Amino acid sequence: MAANPLPTPALDLVREQKTTIEEKISLLRRQRSQIQQGGGKKRIEKHKAEGKLTARERVENLVDPGSFQEIGLFAKHRSTYFDMAEKDLPADGVVTGCATVGGRLVHLASQDFTVAGGAAGEVHCAKITEMMQGSLKTGSPFVFINDSGGARVQEGIDSLAGYASVFYNNTLLSGTVPQISIICGPCAGGAAYSPALTDFIIQTKCGRMFITGPSVIKQVTGEVVTSEELGGPAAQMNRSGVVHLIAENDAGALSLCRRLLSFLPSNNLEEAPRLPFSAALETDLELNRTVPVEPKVAYDVRDVIARVLDQQDFFEIQPGFAANVVIGFGRIQGRVVGIVANQPKVLAGVLDIDASDKVSRFVRFCNAFNTPLVTFVDTPGFLPGIEQEYGGIIRHGAKMLFAYSAATVPKITVVLRKAYGGAYIAMCSKALGADRVVAWPTAEIAVMGAEGAAEIVFRHEIEAAEDKSNRRKELIERYRNTFANPYVAAGRRLVDDVIEPAETAKYLAQAIAASSSKRELRPPKKHGLIPL
Repeated sequence: MAANPLPTPALDLVREQKTTIEEKISLLRRQRSQIQQGGGKKRIEKHKAEGKLTARERVENLVDPGSFQEIGLFAKHRSTYFDMAEKDLPADGVVTGCATVGGRLVHLASQDFTVAGGAAGEVHCAKITEMMQGSLKTGSPFVFINDSGGARVQEGIDSLAGYASVFYNNTLLSGTVPQISIICGPCAGGAAYSPALTDFIIQTKCGRMFITGPSVIKQVTGEVVTSEELGGPAAQMNRSGVVHLIAENDAGALSLCRRLLSFLPSNNLEEAPRLPFSAALETDLELNRTVPVEPKVAYDVRDVIARVLDQQDFFEIQPGFAANVVIGFGRIQGRVVGIVANQPKVLAGVLDIDASDKVSRFVRFCNAFNTPLVTFVDTPGFLPGIEQEYGGIIRHGAKMLFAYSAATVPKITVVLRKAYGGAYIAMCSKALGADRVVAWPTAEIAVMGAEGAAEIVFRHEIEAAEDKSNRRKELIERYRNTFANPYVAAGRRLVDDVIEPAETAKYLAQAIAASSSKRELRPPKKHGLIPL
């Protein structure tokens, strides 16, 4: 039986609806295309002439191809002050959405400098905080690509409240999901505090980050400084320690971000992805010759670190700040570990204020995100001096003691050579909660170096000797043989084993595997009070 044909008026209506739908889809496509052009052709050309990618190009370079789903494309500001009602700001100057990086979900925001200089207003900030909440709900990292002149002054206090909401959400996400900031342009004034609240900051050589700009500093203090000297990546890495990684350009920064994410878990309830690994645990005889026996001869501790990691792949964090300690990520039998090490080639590996802060922050991140810690010790102590004392070395050094003591992840310590005094304790000693402490035969574990200790312990014998110089040498050697070796500590069970350096990688792999299911009960409390 044939279907009844539609009446003529009904057919006309269908044709009319079809035409209307096509027109609406065409309009939709035009609107989307126009918004995705950001500030327009001229501004984009000027932006790219500075060697920078656009906000959307940065997203495309970061995420897996075809995985980005934009959220808030049609968002508009609500401000009516200073003719703002007449200004159309595409996507309100920030691209937001979710995507995958290495197959894992991330939420992100990318500020668009071609739209009103990327200035942040109420809706702009609301879009960012919505992505942060998305990260919190889904247990996924949050990546914030910064390129903004700061708060949108036309919106007054609403823009400040918007930034305050971003800071508040940064704090909510802290310790729950990883947060990474990428500084690709200006990040000035209060805006700089959002990156400072995140876990890692990557800055390009075009990036500028500071609270007060050169013109304000000149006006207030009379000091003349360029924006690069004040807020460039070298200043914020080497001097302030705010930045963690430096990239040549946008593409380099996004590549670093992808690599960093590969070492991180998606959230605090997971572990970082474990990569395929060789089950064979081989010895490395080259390690037997890596560290000089003479305690005053320098070497690069990164040579030791690389040789115990899978593929000798070490991802160093903050290499330009407090270079007397080394921190970073690597893998041992596919498992991600956090590495902390004294660097004997810089200030003999002493601990100072900056080194204490650098280590403490990294240890706390690793603990928050279930990353085992491996600590390599070769330090003569804390750096003496009036500047260090006035600068609060006691308070800063206490941060290390607190961070290591509070950490409940597996903690494995390897004493390579010198481990003296308070620095021995601060570098995750057995009494500070290390699960395993192993020493090389070159290790010297003592209250202080043999030379200084002999002057105290044998002072009267040295003064009474006819040949003071030779007697001093004899007594120094006597003290070294008695205390400055790993066997006394091993006898007191403060060192679990003394091993051949060549066996280090094997020992670490077995120790981390054995402690991977570690659980520690701590006293119930809201939180401890780290000596900030």
